[in-house]
Parts: sequence; C-alpha cells; structure tokens
Amino acid sequence: MSVTIPGGACPLLLIGDHAGRAIPRGLGRLGLAAADLDGHIAWDIGIAGLGERLAQRLDATFIAQAYSRLVIDCNRRPGAPAAIPEVSDGVAIPGNVGLTPEAVSARRGEIYQPYQDAIAEALDRRARQGRPTLLVSLHSFTPVMQGQSRSWRMGVLHRDDSRLSRRMLALLQRELGDEAGDNQPYRMDETDNTVPLHADPRGLDYLELEVRQDLIAEPAGQDVVADLLARLLTEALS
Repeated sequence: MSVTIPGGACPLLLIGDHAGRAIPRGLGRLGLAAADLDGHIAWDIGIAGLGERLAQRLDATFIAQAYSRLVIDCNRRPGAPAAIPEVSDGVAIPGNVGLTPEAVSARRGEIYQPYQDAIAEALDRRARQGRPTLLVSLHSFTPVMQGQSRSWRMGVLHRDDSRLSRRMLALLQRELGDEAGDNQPYRMDETDNTVPLHADPRGLDYLELEVRQDLIAEPAGQDVVADLLARLLTEALS
C-alpha cells in the first residue's frame, strides 16, 4: 500500500483498490504466466500513475493498494467467491484453488485489512479535524472484455444516491458525449465493497470512476487524463 500526499488539503480522498499487481513472494506467481500478471486481470492498468498525478494536481491524498486483486480483491466483501477468484476473464488461477481457511485469513489480514484500515483512519482523522471529505474510487477497464469492444472512454458508477456522481457524469458527458458512460462498463451494485464500506456509515458522498486502460497505460496519457479530471473535479466541487 502507498499513500500520496497524506495531508492533502483537497476535500477529495482518492483511493485505488486495484492500483498494484504485487504478489507475496510465498505465493509465487499463483501458477500464472508473466503475461497474465501484466494484464488487466491482475490490476487496474494505469491507475497508480493516474492517481498520483491527480493527487498532485488537486493536493489530494491518494491511498493505493499495491497487491494484485488476484491475491485478494479489496473491492469485494470478505468471503465472497470473487474476493479470491479461481478464474478471471476465462483465465484459471491455480494458486487460488483449494485454499484452506487459514490461507484465506492470512491474505485478508496481510493485504485486505491494512488497506481498508488506512482508508478508515484517513476518513476518521479528517472528521476529527472538521474537514469535509468526499470519497473518490479510481478504476480502469480493459477496452475489450470477453470479445466485446467497449467504446466508452470513462464511466461513472453509482446507485442514484450521489450528488457528486451526478455532477461529474454531467460534466464528463459535456466533454466526451456518448463516450462517457452512465453505470458503464459496470454498474455499482452489491458486488462493490470499498465505497459502501466507508462512505455509507459516515454519510459521505462518493464517486466511482472508470477510465479505459488504453488512455492511461503510459505516462503521457495519464497526464492528459489527470489534467481533464482535475479540471472537472474542481468544477464539480464548486
């Protein structure tokens, strides 16, 4: 886990559930080829760099998970089948098959819990300081999934209960037209974990943002998207 600008003045707290692709040494490569660990099943390509750039532009804190979602997915509830997937986008993950309860508990304690604790501690500290906070979850999506092309450049995932999400969706549609997706390429639903876990009990507004991976796979693209998002988020806050 990494934290960029821990004391950021911006009211937005940025998080990246799938920003990294590290695997604990004792797990080897989970039985996967190196190419699989470079691909979209292992992490949200480009989000680490985008989050860091966005944090710098906004003076915002960015908390990023360093471990691959194939080890344990921090955006899935503990115990859910998809939390430690045995198959992802048609790729079998041998290292996740037949795990003992102790092995599952170890991953949760070493990876999932410290990340969620860091988010909770940041939110609670800001609350004690009387600082308003909105939670922004950054994700990226593959341009092609199960043989289907995805034309959206960005998408806003929400549950029709977020003023920030509605505002940001309208701004993205102003800039990108139909390439800004409303609950595309996914919906925010009961499978999501991190935003409901932290925003709901604290009564915080939130934004779950998806960016297509080919736009941010390289630093130059991350700069372009960070410039756009920093401008629109600033407008949304105003």
